[in-house]
Amino acid sequence: MKAVIQRVTGACVKVDGAVVGECGAGLMILLGVAKGDTEEDARLLANKIINLRIFCDENDKMNLSVKTIDGEALVISQFTLMANYRHGNRPDFLESAPPEEANRLYEYFASLIAAEIKHVGKGVFGAHMEVSLVNDGPVTIVMDSEVLKKKQK
Repeated sequence: MKAVIQRVTGACVKVDGAVVGECGAGLMILLGVAKGDTEEDARLLANKIINLRIFCDENDKMNLSVKTIDGEALVISQFTLMANYRHGNRPDFLESAPPEEANRLYEYFASLIAAEIKHVGKGVFGAHMEVSLVNDGPVTIVMDSEVLKKKQK
């Protein structure tokens, strides 16, 4: 499971021109689910993300989490994070989880985030979405649950 986390002052996602999810100051999270990912992957990523200290304290040091600042989040499923670009110029997505399983884990991940912070907007799984955001910093971090699992060993 991979996530791209961006610190934002605000973000929104539209489907067919209508806003379906949004957040204020906090995190915009793109989530990709790979074949073989489990609820453990979702828990590891969600826990790391909600406790990630990337918001500035009174001394302008990144020392606060989205929970600490009472921030919000927007979570969007993005299977293209699983792109295999090693061969040729056209990526394949063969390592992406099947849609039903990917959606189940995406919803589970979003529920874990929502259990910890006040507002979580979501995209629409499988839809063509238009995402707008204002990246604050910019601060962008890429996480992989496989890396977190190796750290536990």
